[in-house]
Amino acid sequence: MAKIILTNEVQGLGSAGDVAEVKNGYARNYLVPQGFAVMWTRGGAAQVEQICRAREARALATVEEAQELKAKLEAQKIKLYVKTGAAGRMFGSVKPAHVAGAVTESGIGEVDKRKITVPTIKRTGDHSAVIHLHEGVDANIVLQVISAK
Repeated sequence: MAKIILTNEVQGLGSAGDVAEVKNGYARNYLVPQGFAVMWTRGGAAQVEQICRAREARALATVEEAQELKAKLEAQKIKLYVKTGAAGRMFGSVKPAHVAGAVTESGIGEVDKRKITVPTIKRTGDHSAVIHLHEGVDANIVLQVISAK
């Protein structure tokens, strides 16, 4: 097992600044060459503190931004145009990437498609979805799924 310090968020391991133990090959062949982590050393403790301080400073600024974005998202319906057949039935279903694109097109702001939770939507009409903006800040949005002519 190799001890590493994460420099970026890695799903399943942790976020930047966390110390984790992973298999040697995973660290040596993937995490370190991709820049997601560095090997742990005694001097690495100072680096961990620096990463954690930077993360906390960013978090304080982004909490207020996330609250503002949440208010904008919840204030209006997000219009999403989809291809449909007879009786408003869709070809396929709504994906988080579609929702992220609709939010960007509406001029509200940009959201990460990986942070969007969409139920299975196969018909036109109003549906709800959740966007995780920040830790403890989730926006419950209303999607207005409209048939594209």
